Amino acid sequence: MSPRSASVNEELRRRSRERLLQAAVELVGERGFEATTLGDIADRAGSARGLVSYYFPGKRQLVQSAVHRLMHGTLEEALEREPRTEDGRERMARAIDAILGLARDRPVLMRQHMAGILQAEGFVQCPEQRRLAELLRDTCVRHGSADADTDYPMLRALLMGAVYAALVPGAPMPVPVLRAELFKRYRLDWEQGVPPDTEAVPGGTCDSDLSRFFATGSAPDCADGQSDRSGQPDPSGQSK
Repeated sequence: MSPRSASVNEELRRRSRERLLQAAVELVGERGFEATTLGDIADRAGSARGLVSYYFPGKRQLVQSAVHRLMHGTLEEALEREPRTEDGRERMARAIDAILGLARDRPVLMRQHMAGILQAEGFVQCPEQRRLAELLRDTCVRHGSADADTDYPMLRALLMGAVYAALVPGAPMPVPVLRAELFKRYRLDWEQGVPPDTEAVPGGTCDSDLSRFFATGSAPDCADGQSDRSGQPDPSGQSK
């Protein structure tokens, strides 16, 4: 049988990685970080367990990448929802609401994410984090920043601090209070973005279906019938 083309291999690698990221978000959100194993993630993703280490150096790096992917997807969706707008203040309001919304709706996942950043490995630089950074930096630019290289890190720090404050066990701060402080700093009107008292779903907007942020599509048609299950060739065509 003829070998798969480079483009097919690349697409299979992308989809395998996306499935692992989605599975990590789902399982850590359900069980917490410690109760989730790499084997659990691989099984949920329908992938060979060896593929996890093929793409990620460890569980914490995988989970950070997965949460950054979710954050990017959530932020992008909020910024581009209808009615679409180019108004910088409205986009900043939507960005703040999107990130605070994750703290409110996915507390277990986001608490584990914040705890992971404080571990020895620190902040993971990965493709998902870079895409999130680009979107937040663009938000600063559209808001009117004259020095995005300074203002983006400050926005990131303020959002991280707000998420942390909302999730501190035993002493959480209410999300509306944190929102008000951020809106005051960026001179935003309370009615911009998605004010807490106008949310579509009472008590939050949690959506358990994360697949829209981890679109893997259907598997390419492979004439040789190879797959990425355990004991079979990996997406690059190399035998395990």
